[in-house]
Amino acid sequence: MADASGLLFIGDPHISARRPGRRTDPDFAATSLDKLEQALAIAAANGLWPVILGDLFDRAREDDHTVIVRTLRLLKAAPRRPFCLVGNHDRLHDRLSDDTALGLLAETGALHVIAESGPAASLELAGRRIGLGGTPHGQDIPDSVDGLFPEAEAVVWLTHHDLAFGRPYPGAQPLRPIAGAALAVNGHMHGREAARPVGGTVWHNPGNILRQSVDLRDHVPAVWSWRPGGPAELVEHRLRFTPDRFDLTGRLAQPISSGRSVFADLLKAESQSEMGRSADGAMLLEDIERLFDQERTGADVQAILRDLHARAVARG
Repeated sequence: MADASGLLFIGDPHISARRPGRRTDPDFAATSLDKLEQALAIAAANGLWPVILGDLFDRAREDDHTVIVRTLRLLKAAPRRPFCLVGNHDRLHDRLSDDTALGLLAETGALHVIAESGPAASLELAGRRIGLGGTPHGQDIPDSVDGLFPEAEAVVWLTHHDLAFGRPYPGAQPLRPIAGAALAVNGHMHGREAARPVGGTVWHNPGNILRQSVDLRDHVPAVWSWRPGGPAELVEHRLRFTPDRFDLTGRLAQPISSGRSVFADLLKAESQSEMGRSADGAMLLEDIERLFDQERTGADVQAILRDLHARAVARG
């Protein structure tokens, strides 16, 4: 196999058998797997090395064996074994563990999994030596990677973090240069963000290849390539997708002024009509969160109700 000509960055696939939020796909597993299949086909056709930016699966313990096997089949068919950074959806604990779907795939050898912050590989790309490393979710992004790849002409670093690309928000880390890294590419943040040069590092956030939530209905799923020797900008490769895949049914707008339990009424409504459209209970959770704001619900009560909701969804 000839040397790869560059890298192809694949934003969080979130493969799942469970349809999320307001998606209306008749077979969501097929939709999510199709996006990964398209991405790997683009990598193969263009001689690019696939790099998954985290959250390969939407749930760390994806329990649909058919989905896991089909994912494994796609990965093993790729001419170049993909790299995959560990995202927050990939793990149950501080580090990747054996009781996860990604842990299983890592053991098969179908992926190069980046589970610890540090160097991942030294690659020959278009006749140039390129260092590839990354920092999984929950670990600290280094200030410098100087000296990690002594023979490399350039270093590419991967992250899976909340980062402030131009519009700071609570919990987001400010962008800062990584000494020795010409290019840094972030997963985790689902929408595309414009490239930001910071010191000697150009930061990119390509966005997911799958639109999970209704706020991303205008997002165009794409993968992004980079080749050494050229500019630090990424090149877009759009994926096929169906634009109209969200249920935009109106949401509760007014608080219910009665002696009945609002939460119980919402659960009843969900069980009667919503669960068929929202397999993960996301539409119900939207209404609950809205009522929290309207009623100025205390933090302790909010935590209890969110926990009840999560348990109900987990029990199916």
